Amino acid sequence: MRDFYEVLGVGRDANDSDIKKAYRRLAMEYHPDRNPGDKGAEEKFKEASSAYRVLSDPNQRARYDQFGPEGLNGQAAGFRGVEDIFSAFGDLFSDFFGSARGGRRQRRGADLQIHLELSFAEAVHGATREIEIERQEPCETCDGSGAKPGTQRENCQVCGGKGQVLHAQGFFMIQTTCPSCRGEGSILKERCASCRGAGTQGKTSKLTVNVPAGVDDGQTLRLAGKGESARGGPSGHLYVSLHVKPDKRFVRDGEDVLTEVPISYVTAALGGEVEVPTLEEMCKGTTRIDVKAGTQPGDVVVRNGKGVPRVGARGAGDHVVRFRVEIPKKLSAREKELLKEIADERGETTGDGSTKRGSSSLFGRLKDRR
Repeated sequence: MRDFYEVLGVGRDANDSDIKKAYRRLAMEYHPDRNPGDKGAEEKFKEASSAYRVLSDPNQRARYDQFGPEGLNGQAAGFRGVEDIFSAFGDLFSDFFGSARGGRRQRRGADLQIHLELSFAEAVHGATREIEIERQEPCETCDGSGAKPGTQRENCQVCGGKGQVLHAQGFFMIQTTCPSCRGEGSILKERCASCRGAGTQGKTSKLTVNVPAGVDDGQTLRLAGKGESARGGPSGHLYVSLHVKPDKRFVRDGEDVLTEVPISYVTAALGGEVEVPTLEEMCKGTTRIDVKAGTQPGDVVVRNGKGVPRVGARGAGDHVVRFRVEIPKKLSAREKELLKEIADERGETTGDGSTKRGSSSLFGRLKDRR
């Protein structure tokens, strides 16, 4: 007989939770339902179950630790068959394999998905929106039971209310869903006329969706339990898929936003101030920022922490202002005159090919500077 700790793959200092997890892993691996006809898997299933029966009992474990198998007075003997294991650990297997207590199957309501369109400002600052959805809700007539008012569901006589039945298949006992109650553990004698026994009815409902600040296009919110109802089981979830309208003033990259601001070539050269839109006041705010003399096209000013709030965290991204220097296509006569004077001063050739001094060639300009 192998050491029980070795069978479960745990150390002698393992706690109850470690032992249960180890047995769960082995039970799921070697369970007869998953290994039909595999005699080796059945033996490992029984071996692991015997080890768990001893090590999960404080008194038996203490005797086993002190005296070994001989100290258990024969209680360490393995299970005779799979049916004995199911009988001993029925509730435990219900926990392992996701069934409700007693083996009853609880159907969860269907999940629903809707699309919600937000403005750029709502995505940045958050919003509270009311939506309308069609979903299955508990029947008001029978209060969700599916039974005719004045009656109630009765325990299934086939499975005894467990929702599962055992079948002998050769040396194995196979546990399957009860064909009479379909795993619910109870049956209806008289159905509710309003919902025809379903326990739910289709209704139009209004829900409030709280959109947190900082969400982005394509993200999804999960509203737990706001999906469709199911008779005797938990409701499904509602998934809200967000679509954010673009704003031509802001280009978003995560929590950072970019604003491109046009400035005149005069402001770029001499410096000055320019008004830019901001995310404050639901994206209707403005502020004035300095433009340094000699600003080049594409130069940026970063407004730290003035970007989009981080969802579920402190702080925000940055607001990046990028300058776009605009060159006018049409000039007044006076503007042309002034620009030509500047060109002459700098020794540059203007559009009419004239210059006040020197040659337009590189060597000509170098000579004039002697």
